[in-house]
Amino acid sequence: MGKRKVFTKTDISVPQVEHDIDTEGNVVIWPEAIPPAHTVVSFERSPTSQRKFDFARWYGSGVDPITYACQRQIERFLAGQEGTLSVATVVSYCNCGLVSFLDFCVLQSMASERELTLNDVNRSLIDGYLRHISGLVVATTSQKNYYSKTKPVLVALGRRGIFPLVTSGDDATFPRNPFPNSNRKSKGETPLSKRERQEFATALRQAIKPIFINDTPPTSDLLAYSLLVVALHTGRNATPLLEMGRNCLRPHPKDDTVFLVLWKRRGYNTSKVAVRAESKTERVLEAMPSVRVNVERLIRRVMAVTEPLDSEAPDDLKGRVWLYRSRSKNSTSLVTSLTQRMLEAGTARLVAEYGLKDSDGNPLRINIARLRKTFANRIFELTDGDLAITAAALGNTPRVADQNYLAPSENDRRNWRFMGELLVEELLTATIGATYKENPLGRCADPVNGQFAPKREGATCMNFMNCVRCKHYAVTAEDLYKLFSFYFRMLSERSRMDKRRWAREFAHIPRLIDDYIIAEGLRRGSFKFAAVEAAKKHARTQPHPFWSTDLIASLEVFS
Repeated sequence: MGKRKVFTKTDISVPQVEHDIDTEGNVVIWPEAIPPAHTVVSFERSPTSQRKFDFARWYGSGVDPITYACQRQIERFLAGQEGTLSVATVVSYCNCGLVSFLDFCVLQSMASERELTLNDVNRSLIDGYLRHISGLVVATTSQKNYYSKTKPVLVALGRRGIFPLVTSGDDATFPRNPFPNSNRKSKGETPLSKRERQEFATALRQAIKPIFINDTPPTSDLLAYSLLVVALHTGRNATPLLEMGRNCLRPHPKDDTVFLVLWKRRGYNTSKVAVRAESKTERVLEAMPSVRVNVERLIRRVMAVTEPLDSEAPDDLKGRVWLYRSRSKNSTSLVTSLTQRMLEAGTARLVAEYGLKDSDGNPLRINIARLRKTFANRIFELTDGDLAITAAALGNTPRVADQNYLAPSENDRRNWRFMGELLVEELLTATIGATYKENPLGRCADPVNGQFAPKREGATCMNFMNCVRCKHYAVTAEDLYKLFSFYFRMLSERSRMDKRRWAREFAHIPRLIDDYIIAEGLRRGSFKFAAVEAAKKHARTQPHPFWSTDLIASLEVFS
């Protein structure tokens, strides 16, 4: 007896583009399907305040098939098709991407004096769209944002065969990199200075006092101030904080510490950060000693005052922490949760009420992104520049933390200013490079009084074993040959001495050269890969005379 055939069930409620394929292979939308009965797409609750988007304005404008396909694709995204996207992401596709793209299509239809169809979605149209947004009076980063919010919608349509998607070659529908080096044009947020951080923290400490008074109803402003305190002390992102659940505080192995656990939508994972638990003797939180406030106590107090509202909250808000009773005319007494817009409004009121100013005398700009960078730089400062600990506190990799969150300190700026003045002086006096003295391993800024120098009058540092760990040591592309000659001499010592002694005294040197000097030089562009390989090959076959065994039989003289 053969197997029974199993028929796959199809959900007919999933939005589909009602179309046919003509004899030439072109997609043809059913005329009776356009415009659809409902042109408004509704959104569930999300960190954004938008609840609907209307496509009606583009129907009857010469782009009906494209508009219809885009609307159906947005509906499919919301129905969980083509991957799981957050509502906020789909909202951004509509507001930022499709608005600009469909407006451009209308202009194209008017210019060509015909209706655009899905078969017109090709490389020529996309190139025209890129020229269109480049002509807008907006920054390059904004142009890239328009494009990056449009492309996912069109790619999803193309993969389903709604229009002929070309994925490779010169005629590829989408160019590989239409915005090269755009990341260099984005300034990003800057951390608060020490003065700004202290004044902001003092204002927050005063602003949250009412929440500890009995019978104080939770308001959007009071909750916004409390959330800002949590953000300042933990460095978490806005959406995880806004969607904080009532089970966010978890036990920690240490008695005086608890875990704050938040859900990260984008990574589909939890974010965990340790915070000081309340103790008999109130302590200063290590990350922000300017604010004497216990974060765990504050969170538990917020949960206590919002607990009565949880039973009245809509189903999709039950279990949230930041609940309050709305006072708007249209929804008086309805229980809602803090949103990004209400957080921004509360922050603006705090800045105005306490007269917070930046160094230029303008109102202090406060947002969660700035507080996250402030937290990162404060952790970096407290750990004496430990990048690994800072990255772990942020929940990022060291590379991401270094490139996107850490800003130069005041000491760094002073050092850069000094080095800049020194360079100008050397340029004017034709003595450029005189600051660094040549040595058998590279260049040294201070061979007499350097970090590992003997520091005796007339004595020059010969401690070359420690050069790669010395802060006065510098390597240029011209020094790679000498560096690799030393590197291979280190490796050859393994066959001349006890292996345990080599592992104890010399093993770290090749590792430092590979993992820090060469890797960092390649990352910054100081070294070219070809130059590194050429220097390595030269040093392996014909080492620099100084590091040849013919000249120096033992390296102990440099230890």
